[in-house]
Amino acid sequence: MTARSATRTDSVPKGVARAVLAALLLIAGASHLTWGRRGYRIVVPDWATALLRTDKDAIVVASGAVELMLGGALLALPRARGRIGWTVAVFFIAVFPGNVHQWRTRRDAPLMRTDRARFVRLLLQPVLVAWALWSTWPERRAGRTAAR
Repeated sequence: MTARSATRTDSVPKGVARAVLAALLLIAGASHLTWGRRGYRIVVPDWATALLRTDKDAIVVASGAVELMLGGALLALPRARGRIGWTVAVFFIAVFPGNVHQWRTRRDAPLMRTDRARFVRLLLQPVLVAWALWSTWPERRAGRTAAR
């Protein structure tokens, strides 16, 4: 007699995609806290400082810290992968208005020095959201276990 049980597995493409996403978050977070910090302050919209009741530097530092935590969590917490993926997706959605502001005001930031680069970044934002969700979504495969 056999019984079917569903087990969670992880495909190689999803694992690679998740690792690359984690690396991108870690690099972005490090840049927010170090070499790119000044450049990122330039593109924080004034309304964000009013809404959050803080200065632009604090927003840049906080977003960098969040990126570092999310990137690290993607690598270190496999059991929470699905929740982390949703959190990463929400983070990407939350920073989207700042990216729109940067494009509309034509402000340079690290790696975003042209109108085209800023516009392409806007188009890539939904891809990042989908990437975060897909790479962390659990796959279920039916496996057979022998019942005695």
